[in-house]
Amino acid sequence: MLARLRIDDLEKWKNKTRRKPLLLDGARQVGKTYLVGEIFGKKRFRKVHRLDFRLDSRLSRLFIESLDPQTILSNIELHLNAKISLRRDLIFFDEIGECQRAVDSLKYFAEELPRAYICASGSNIGLLESFPVGAVHHMELFPLCFEEFLMAKNNPLLLESFRERRNSQIVFDHLWTTLLDYYFVGGMPEAVMRWHAGTGRLSDRVNDVSQIHRGLMLGYRQDFGKYSGKIHALHIDAVFSAVPRQLASCRDESVKRFKFKGVIQRKNRYRDLRGPIDWLEKANLVRKCHPINSKPVPPLQALIRDNMFKLYFFDVGLLNHMLEIPYDLQRSQSLPFKGYIAENFVQTELAVHSDYPTYSWQKARAEIEFLHQCKDGEIIPVEVKSGSRTRAKSLTSYLDRYDPTRAVILAGMPASKKSEKVQHWPLYEAQFLNQLWGIAVDSTLSKTGLKYAQQR
Repeated sequence: MLARLRIDDLEKWKNKTRRKPLLLDGARQVGKTYLVGEIFGKKRFRKVHRLDFRLDSRLSRLFIESLDPQTILSNIELHLNAKISLRRDLIFFDEIGECQRAVDSLKYFAEELPRAYICASGSNIGLLESFPVGAVHHMELFPLCFEEFLMAKNNPLLLESFRERRNSQIVFDHLWTTLLDYYFVGGMPEAVMRWHAGTGRLSDRVNDVSQIHRGLMLGYRQDFGKYSGKIHALHIDAVFSAVPRQLASCRDESVKRFKFKGVIQRKNRYRDLRGPIDWLEKANLVRKCHPINSKPVPPLQALIRDNMFKLYFFDVGLLNHMLEIPYDLQRSQSLPFKGYIAENFVQTELAVHSDYPTYSWQKARAEIEFLHQCKDGEIIPVEVKSGSRTRAKSLTSYLDRYDPTRAVILAGMPASKKSEKVQHWPLYEAQFLNQLWGIAVDSTLSKTGLKYAQQR
C-alpha cells in the first residue's frame, strides 16, 4: 500500500468538529480514489459509502429530486441498501465532476450537515460549469513527490537520512541514484508500485513502467475529446505535445517562456492558444511558472504578465516518456541537454510543497530558474543545475543587483556552503525550500532537519 503525505491533511479535516465537505482535486490516476477509499477511509471509518459517478451515470438520479442533504442521504441508503451513520461513516462522491447536481449539493451539506463526513474527488474539477466557492475544503493531490517515492522504496534508513538532510557522500550517492530512477518512473502511483514491486528483471520493470506511461497518455488524450469537443481537442493535444518539445529544446540554458508560434497552424498569439492552455492547466496536466523582469518584491503575482510564462509537465516520468528517453540514458546522465528535466523536477516539487504558481526572474541574458517567496515576504533566488558544475553567472548578476539576504543553488552534488549568502543543496532537497530555516549544510544545522522530520 502506497503511503501518501496528504493523509495528514485528511486527518486534520476529519478531526474538526464542524467541517465543510472535502473536495480532492487532481489529474486522472494520481491516486485520489485509493487515498480516500483505501488509505484513509477504511482505516478511519466504520464504513465507506462510495458513489462512483464515472462508473455509473445512473447515480445522478439520486440528486434530481432535491438537493436537500437528508433527501440525498435517504436516496443513497436506498440505492446502496445500507444505513449511513453520520458519526462513523464516510460518504465518498468519487469523480463528482461527472454529476453537476452532486457538485451543487456540497453547498447544502456544508450549511445543513457540517457534522457529516462528506468527501468528493474529481479529475475535471477545474472544468466544471459552476463550483461551490467557499462551501468546500479544497485540496489537491499530485503525483507522488520524491519523498513519497522514497517511502515506496521501503528503505527506512535512506528515508530517515533524506528527512534529516544528512550530508555525506554515501547518503548523496544513494539519494542521487534514487532521484535518477524517479526521473524515469515519475510519481504516477501505478508506475511507482510496479517499479518498487521488487520482482522481475530490471529490463522487465523498465518495460512495464513504459507500458503504464503509454496507457496513461492514451487516457489523457481520450479525455481531451470527451470534455472539450473534437476541434478543441486537437488544439489541446497540439499544446500538450508542444510542452515537452519546447522544454527539450532548451539546450544548456534555462527553460524559456512558452512560444505560441508554430504550435497550431495560423495561431501565433497568446489569445489564440489561451483556451487549450487554460484547459490543460485546469485539468492539472501542465504547470505555469511566471518570469519576472523587474526587481522581485512581494506580492510577486502583481509583477507578472498573463501572456508570459513557462510551461512544465505535471509529472517528470511522463515527460521522460513523451521524449522517449531510455532508462539507461537517463541513469547515465549522458543526455546532452538535461537541465530541463531537473527544472521540471523542481517545479513539481514546489507545486506539492509550496504555493502555485511559481515564479522565475529574467533580465537581459541573465535568468534565475525560480524565486521562492517565504511566508514573511523574503524572496530567495534559486538556481537549478543538473550536474555538479555550478558556475552561476545569472545568480551573480542577481546578487549584484538586489543584494538578497540568501540564495540557493540546487545541483547534482552534496550540500556545501559557497559563501555567506549562497548555499548549495542537492537537487533532491528541492522540497525543503519551504523550510529554509533548516538549511542542512553541516552536522549542526542538520538538527533542524531532524526537528522538521519529527514534526511531519
